[in-house]
Amino acid sequence: MTTRDAVFPAGRNELFIQHSYSAAIRSGDFLFVSGHVGSHSDGSPEPDFEAQVRLAFANLQGTLKAGGCTLDDIVDVTTFHTNPEKQFDTVLAVKNEVFSAAPYPTWTALGVNWLAGFDFEIKVIARIGAA
Repeated sequence: MTTRDAVFPAGRNELFIQHSYSAAIRSGDFLFVSGHVGSHSDGSPEPDFEAQVRLAFANLQGTLKAGGCTLDDIVDVTTFHTNPEKQFDTVLAVKNEVFSAAPYPTWTALGVNWLAGFDFEIKVIARIGAA
């Protein structure tokens, strides 16, 4: 049986330890990244929605870096939205800044009714060293 190679971003372990999960798991050439939210270092949510989305991407980048990846290595994105109809334009604008050139990763967006006090979450799969 293979052991899990857990990856954690610098200075952001409290949220993961509190809820008993890994920020990411390295497996072969891939990094499977758990959902990231717009939380501050103490785990509290950023109240402004656009700032929360931007912080979620920033937190994601910290985990990608810890796993030897960048945003350019992402092959698959899944986002979760508590109010997609009202939030989608903001999310799309930030996403288009982050992924500004083709080829774009695949993307699945899901509407959900609960994200533990957050309004946006992003999880990805990245190919290690692909860029």
